[in-house]
Amino acid sequence: MRIPSRVLHTGAAVSALALLVTGCSAGADGGDEEATAAAASAAVPAGDPGGHATAEADAPAGDGVTDDDVEAARKIVADMSDEELTGSVVMLTYNGTDVDAAAQVIEERHLAGAIVMGYNLDEGADADAVGDVTTTLAAAAGERGWPVAIGVDQEGGPVARLDQAALDFPPLMAAGAAEDEDVTRDAIRAQAQDLRDMGFTLNFSPVADLTIGADDPVINVRSPGDDPERVSAVVDAAVDGFTSTGLASSAKHFPGHGHLTTDSHEELPVSDESLDDLSGDSYEPFRTATEAGVPMMLVGHIGLPGAEDVPATLNADVYESLREDVGFEGVAVTDALNMGAVSEEPGQETVKAIQAGADLALMPPDSGDAVAALGEALDSGDLERERLEEAATRVVAMQLWQARVGVVGGESADGADADTREAGVDADEALTALADDSLTVLAGECAFEDPTDSIAVSGGSDDARAAFTEAAEAAGLTVEEGADVTVGLGAGAGVDVVVGTSGPWNVEDSGADTIVEVYDGNPASFTAVAKYLSGDLDATGRAPVEVSSDAPDCAGG
Repeated sequence: MRIPSRVLHTGAAVSALALLVTGCSAGADGGDEEATAAAASAAVPAGDPGGHATAEADAPAGDGVTDDDVEAARKIVADMSDEELTGSVVMLTYNGTDVDAAAQVIEERHLAGAIVMGYNLDEGADADAVGDVTTTLAAAAGERGWPVAIGVDQEGGPVARLDQAALDFPPLMAAGAAEDEDVTRDAIRAQAQDLRDMGFTLNFSPVADLTIGADDPVINVRSPGDDPERVSAVVDAAVDGFTSTGLASSAKHFPGHGHLTTDSHEELPVSDESLDDLSGDSYEPFRTATEAGVPMMLVGHIGLPGAEDVPATLNADVYESLREDVGFEGVAVTDALNMGAVSEEPGQETVKAIQAGADLALMPPDSGDAVAALGEALDSGDLERERLEEAATRVVAMQLWQARVGVVGGESADGADADTREAGVDADEALTALADDSLTVLAGECAFEDPTDSIAVSGGSDDARAAFTEAAEAAGLTVEEGADVTVGLGAGAGVDVVVGTSGPWNVEDSGADTIVEVYDGNPASFTAVAKYLSGDLDATGRAPVEVSSDAPDCAGG
């Protein structure tokens, strides 16, 4: 049975923040060295909230952060010590699998919470093992009046840190191809439920960037597409799906990363477009996320004209634009501050981010340096207390919302019950519907012209061929050498059908009579291909990026 994180009293209830994965981490060597080296100690169970104000549990999860949550957060922040205040805007990253040491650092430094990365889990960790990690982190709240934030960056597709412990979820380009908000919403709800069951309360998704496709090395299939209307529709459905479960989400990477050709993990990409230029199409999905009530907005590491050497995460003009031009009032969170795009003295990356307008500093290289630098800036007057309290209030308000609706095992914080969250969805049905609707024909016919019950499979990795074979056989196809219909995984010569799993630009010119794109190599996607080949499924997906091939318009069946 899956072990979810314990929901504690609101004074130390579970809440979460996360960080993006392939998009936002410096990797296994980027964790907090002091947290890694700290002596492990048992996590202390939560106790009485110590008289701090808490929010009323009278609003459903789908309402998100309420005015009551904000008012309760203000009272908590007003009563914080300087040490609590500086820690409350910092999100820990740690090396290795010593979660007790990480919990100790959270408690001692009063940190907002921690991000669980793949390298924080033992190899082969299942959902129960992940639940043990989040339970230990949650208990680090001790008796303080606000919960520990426990985050993960589980977009799906190429950005997934939980491996087999979590649902095998596709990247959002699949949702862009499906063009069905109800299908997207249900799939996201299934993903959110899965993460909540493991004890997470925040996922750094959805990607709201418009991608330019093949020349975009970082975002590409992680984006719903290149059209602002399509991307906005997916983002709207995704935010609603997350919020309806009580899981916080974060639209990213403001002001728009998908048109850049440099990887911000390695160095700072510089946009040719100014904020005024980006405020048109590129801002539309972020405006939609704001209207949908997204609780967090992640700012990316992007240089801008006139500020080529300053990441957007440290640029006050960017935060001003987020507030005034987008209208966002929630938590503005930095991308990972241990990425190659950021080069500041230890701790100063965090001070400059908060000064510029960030509310939460994600993954500074060392949380001790970050908290110390914030304290020094507060004492010297370089960082105004009002700015720091504003940031802390936004973060704590989000945490209180999650605590308020954090129903686990039939019990809840502050009297909330299962009625505060929408009824669950069947994960298999939801992921099957998304895979079926996203199947995109780039060449050939919307209904396979020569349905077959036997195929030969080539190309791709050994694991990919094995996964495709398993899915095909489960769908009723025989996989054997010498079959009349030959299927190639990825671009290749001499096959009847090419199956793409990493973006249409990689297979659209492969020359096969039939080319289909499924955006990911998960079981549901491969099963959709098998059903198409056997004549049991007509393709209805439409490429969400511009393609050069003469693709049929299969949208709508």
